[in-house]
Amino acid sequence: MLKQRVITAVVLLAILLPALFYPSYVPFCAITLVLISAGGWEWGRLNGCSQPQSVMLGLACLLACLLSWYAGLLTQSLPWLWSVVGAAWVLAGGWLLRSGVSGWPQIPKALRLVLGALAIWLAWLALAQARVIGVNFLLSVMVLVWTADIGAYFAGKTFGTKFTKTKLAASISPGKSWEGVWGGMVCVLLLALGWVLLDRSGATQIPSIYSSLLNRHGWVVMLIAVVFLSAMSVVGDLVESLVKRSAGAKDSSGLLPGHGGVLDRVDALLPALPLAMMLASL
Repeated sequence: MLKQRVITAVVLLAILLPALFYPSYVPFCAITLVLISAGGWEWGRLNGCSQPQSVMLGLACLLACLLSWYAGLLTQSLPWLWSVVGAAWVLAGGWLLRSGVSGWPQIPKALRLVLGALAIWLAWLALAQARVIGVNFLLSVMVLVWTADIGAYFAGKTFGTKFTKTKLAASISPGKSWEGVWGGMVCVLLLALGWVLLDRSGATQIPSIYSSLLNRHGWVVMLIAVVFLSAMSVVGDLVESLVKRSAGAKDSSGLLPGHGGVLDRVDALLPALPLAMMLASL
């Protein structure tokens, strides 16, 4: 399993990194369209669609991305859109987690499919807009999510439920603890401080999400925003776990050997990317 994970990760990095650091945003945005299509296909499978229906959902996500690209949305400021999407993620995410696994099948299938496709499309649009702003900005958001996840993993392994005595969401993801969440947030705060120092050293001319918030709103708002993004990345992870548990699936698919599916790798980014664009555009 470890060998498969490493090989898959190396192949993905070999494809994505050159596109990410290419002077133009076009190659990276084009390559990620493949992942978006796969994510739409996985979403259909997790919600009881047949293979042709799942393929059509993947193509629908691809078409939505292409149309938004053609309409010039990648280079437009869309604060109203990101504010609506951010509020929707906060409210809908909280409601879904409160309803639990049993509440998911109660939502009409058509609505589940549409909402999932919208979330996937909007995450890609936020990803593309972040890349248009600059590599440093996009990486600062993505690394925040990865740091929260890695920090939560090691903090959870180290402390378990030593302090809170309860799991984070036992019926959805039994392995997650509140200690893990707090540990991830501490790591993210340290990351933000380090990245601000890196920006101020002149290593890059494009500000990160941290410096962007700091320059406009000050330290307090920036640190609160970082904790908020970290928390919402956990919500994205838990929502996908809820959907998989409802479908009786361990992974969203087997497209990425050793890693599961595309949605397994980007679940925390689905809310974090639009919310980062919301904070950056306010």
